[in-house]
Amino acid sequence: MDKKLNSVSCNTANQIDLVTYLADCGFEPVKVRGENYWYLSPLRSENTASFKINRRLNRWYDHGIGKGGKLVDLGISLFDCSVSEFLKKLTGSVSSHKPSLLPFATLENVPIITVEEVKPIQSPALLKYLCSRKIAIELALKYCCQVHYSIGPKTFYALGFANGAGGYELRSKYFKGSSSPKGLTLIKNGFDQLCIFEGFFDFLSYLTIYQNRLSGTDYLILNSLSFFEKAILLSAGYNLKRLYLDRDKAGQNCSRQAIAMKQHYFDESGLYYGYKDLNDYLVYKPTNGQQ
Repeated sequence: MDKKLNSVSCNTANQIDLVTYLADCGFEPVKVRGENYWYLSPLRSENTASFKINRRLNRWYDHGIGKGGKLVDLGISLFDCSVSEFLKKLTGSVSSHKPSLLPFATLENVPIITVEEVKPIQSPALLKYLCSRKIAIELALKYCCQVHYSIGPKTFYALGFANGAGGYELRSKYFKGSSSPKGLTLIKNGFDQLCIFEGFFDFLSYLTIYQNRLSGTDYLILNSLSFFEKAILLSAGYNLKRLYLDRDKAGQNCSRQAIAMKQHYFDESGLYYGYKDLNDYLVYKPTNGQQ
């Protein structure tokens, strides 16, 4: 193959085994029926697995949105990026994760993420990643850590954000996943106001934006919209609940559902109108004005 090492072709990418790739990204099947692997969709929030991979064909299909295809099709939907941007991401992943290419021996058990070590953030790569997301480093050091984890025989490290169940959300430039058990994160400061975020980068973005003028509040980070119903129960005792969910269909539907309950929920996503989420706003908003 006479191509540069920093370039992965669509052909090569689409030969990567989808089950192994999703395992490397932290997604595990809920059930396996012959050659069909069923997942809770990585593309949206759901409670019943309707995302299928046919391992023999190496194709995926999400029954909830009526969409499917090969690995590249999945990648551009998963990361909301162009084909060329995904191939660049995948190049880094291939160089470090080395996902299996077809054909390969069938795996009976998909590898899971095992946390090996948790320590303060030290990696220059992770600090650079935080800077690329415009997160104040001192805030990240307070609320996040550096997690070393293994997937099968391979070991990696990523930015870690602890949930209340004992697991971690894991993020790096090329990786998005979580260790088990997965759960939401409630940060109690003893106030009767609660700010609710979909992901921890949105939480860190909020702190970065308002770090010099924060009012007293507790924080609830869902880590997945699948925990929204549980969040409603946990937030019942608060007098004021501010929602900072994504400005996509799923996030806005949850916000509308909460507001309709007439229990002092307020949708604050107007702050980042025109952006995907609060971190997207922090990263890409014009810098000639101060929020």
